[in-house]
Amino acid sequence: MYMTYSLSAARRGRAAGNGGHGGGATVSPGTAPGPCRAVPGRAVRRAGGAGAGVGAGAMHSLAQEIRSFSRANLRQQRTRVTTLTGRRLVETWRGACLQVAEEEEALPGGGFVRDLSCDLQVGAVRPWLLLGSQDAAHDLETLSKHKVTHILNVAYGVQNAFVNDFTYKTIPILDIPETDITSYFPECFEFIEKAKNQDGVVLVHCNAGVSRAAAIVIGFVMNSERLNFASAYSLVKNARPAVCPNPGFMEQLHKYEEQNIKANGSIDDHD
Repeated sequence: MYMTYSLSAARRGRAAGNGGHGGGATVSPGTAPGPCRAVPGRAVRRAGGAGAGVGAGAMHSLAQEIRSFSRANLRQQRTRVTTLTGRRLVETWRGACLQVAEEEEALPGGGFVRDLSCDLQVGAVRPWLLLGSQDAAHDLETLSKHKVTHILNVAYGVQNAFVNDFTYKTIPILDIPETDITSYFPECFEFIEKAKNQDGVVLVHCNAGVSRAAAIVIGFVMNSERLNFASAYSLVKNARPAVCPNPGFMEQLHKYEEQNIKANGSIDDHD
């Protein structure tokens, strides 16, 4: 014979503090005795109801934050831009409008330290072929010390300082890997050869004397002295240890070596 558990009795038992299994409960025939399945079910439903209430509260809070959002609370965004010519611009968003103003002085604390020291080191690749930076090209004492007569300026945005005292050639070149540095070789090489033939001394410079001017000089000695890239690079770096052409220039110089081999046959592997 099976027994059924009376739900009404269970409720009365809980009301009496007996946990639903004690006094006040009645058992009737029909089903097997066992734990009350209705009570845990009700407990789960109550827990679920509480969780739903918490979720609804969070959504309500989020909706309030969205409704209270204002663009006026956003922090003003400013961007500093340095152009290729060295101009410093400040871009400021005001509402939906972009305002651009020129910045006269660099602001401190920009996350980097400016190197304001002069680089007057001049590398003598050959007695008549020098490599240096714009600082050396703008220092009359340094130029006089090295008996410079010709100056090849391959910097971008750097003016010639002593136009009445030296023979200049200016070829603005961008120091980026995509620049075809070899396309400037013919006119640069012609000017360097001209200085040599006139028993002059030529200084080749860019901004830092590291990448563009170095690539020009390396290419020149590869061409004029039939050196391979490794030998030419070693020769120039020994004269000015700071040299470091950008990756694009390095790749082009290697290809220039291959072109020279195809055009002229074998080349020397020593300087």
